[in-house]
Amino acid sequence: MAMKIFCENTPLTDNDCFVIFSREKSCFDFPLHTHKELELNLVLNGAGASRVIGNHMGTIGDAELVFVNGETPHAWFTDGCRSQRIQEVTLQFAPDLIDDKLLNRNSLTALKRLFEESRRGVLFTEQTALEVAPALRRIYERGSAGGMQPLLDVLAVFNTLSFASERKLLSDLTFVQEKDMSYSQRLETVFAYMNRNFSRQISLRDVAETVNMSEVSFSRFIKKATGQNFIDTLAEIRLGHVSRMLIDTDMTIAEIAFCCGFNNMANFNRIFKRKKGMPPHRFRTLYINKKIYV
Repeated sequence: MAMKIFCENTPLTDNDCFVIFSREKSCFDFPLHTHKELELNLVLNGAGASRVIGNHMGTIGDAELVFVNGETPHAWFTDGCRSQRIQEVTLQFAPDLIDDKLLNRNSLTALKRLFEESRRGVLFTEQTALEVAPALRRIYERGSAGGMQPLLDVLAVFNTLSFASERKLLSDLTFVQEKDMSYSQRLETVFAYMNRNFSRQISLRDVAETVNMSEVSFSRFIKKATGQNFIDTLAEIRLGHVSRMLIDTDMTIAEIAFCCGFNNMANFNRIFKRKKGMPPHRFRTLYINKKIYV
């Protein structure tokens, strides 16, 4: 039976700029889900709980702030959290609240980049989470107030977040739609080639030739575009396909590894554990246990 993820219908209407919730609870009880809105989620006093964003899984600390495009599967789970007073503030808004024409203006370059990164899920530092927490509480308190001030407060929060240099992208490149992550036609071509050929051995020269670049120039290009060298970028793309197959198929781990271009199981297991923080069999078990059937 194919496993699907719960699709949430949020209360946001076409006439709303955003919707915000604030709650105190003792556990996380919402399943792994998607929705069309972008979401900023703040969790305080939830140390030991776990987050799932795309094919990323991790344990959270005392202050957690994540920005995620709702189309990427996401959820938080109680797991090792023992707090009886978890505080959570969730802000959701439609992708067209700030349209592409405005995002393409020079002064909004940093914000555009943040919105693009949200498909992979963006984790901010605890310091940043604590910095914006009071502003999010004020937005919640003013939520029903008239005028533009609540919206201006939201924009101020995202202005702060767009310039937060210490942030981490969570899900792999290939677990989300790369076309939305591409910053140029050239990068889109590169991703398309690597996704078509990830199952076979491909070289730096092979990929560089698809965009008519020398190997040296291409190495600089891919490093600037992804923050990683070619080998690590290719490995991440392959791991994205591995993760999807671990979740969606009954193939053995060895079969999946070889199908995704890993010809050495010891090397595959080492890379997977380094990237995911756990071996592939544990990833498969944990992820599937957090899914629901619909």
